[in-house]
Amino acid sequence: MTDANSTLAAMFQTMADSLAAHHANPYRIRAYRRAAKSLSRLPEDVAAFARRGALDQIPGIGRDLSSKILEFLRTGTILAYEELKHPLPPDVVSWTSLPGLSEPVIHHLYFRLGIRTLPDLETLVRSHLLRTLPGVAASEEALLDAIRARQKASLTP
Repeated sequence: MTDANSTLAAMFQTMADSLAAHHANPYRIRAYRRAAKSLSRLPEDVAAFARRGALDQIPGIGRDLSSKILEFLRTGTILAYEELKHPLPPDVVSWTSLPGLSEPVIHHLYFRLGIRTLPDLETLVRSHLLRTLPGVAASEEALLDAIRARQKASLTP
């Protein structure tokens, strides 16, 4: 087994384990495990399959996992893996109590948009860009009021 194959197999297995710990979709978990098993048994380098455009010939590798393999071959990592590997800081997790923000939305804000603080979040809401994200349910005004209240509470002893 090549280094790329073993690294990808380990990453997919870790992703499956992490998703299982979070009680994610069992079909998704099974897909990652099956892909890890296929990659660990693959006699040829996965990069050779990618060069031939034949990733879909590997058992358990569909369109989504193919894109993750290509991302790994291009960058040396997989963003979804990094997101699962590095949990959100506790103060950011607490944003789930703000109106309209779910954990998936907060993950997107933190890992993809780089929103790290309440002032960053407030700036995003004020820019009206937050409403363009799927899954945001609250009005901007309600969210801004909650952010301001949280910031005020953190300033008082």
